[in-house]
Amino acid sequence: MSDGTPGGSGRGLRGALTELGASLLGLAHTRLELAAVEFDEVIERTVARLVLLLVALMSFAFALLAASTLFVVIFWDTHPIAALCAVALAYLLIGLFALWQLSVRNQTDAPPFAATLAEFERDRAWFTGRFGGDP
Repeated sequence: MSDGTPGGSGRGLRGALTELGASLLGLAHTRLELAAVEFDEVIERTVARLVLLLVALMSFAFALLAASTLFVVIFWDTHPIAALCAVALAYLLIGLFALWQLSVRNQTDAPPFAATLAEFERDRAWFTGRFGGDP
């Protein structure tokens, strides 16, 4: 007969189910903590990037405005249309470069919660290997 101790050899089905349930809850708790930590990291990185992006955008906007005005003023007497076209072309090239860099970063950055998803996949593989089923 079972003595009710969790480590005993005669613990019975109820004790085994209790231990399995506790283990599964512990596993879920660990994975949710990992997801929460990753979520916090994603939020921190996103806020930092947005602040830097806004500062850079404002600075570049004022610099471009000043440079554009200077360029047009310098060439206003001789080639006003060419000066305006050159400024517009420069803005177009800068915008295209920025979009290209954004697409490169989107392709190279790891997806959010990659570590959490990898851990869940390892857990799934372990459970299917341990208890049977299709991997």
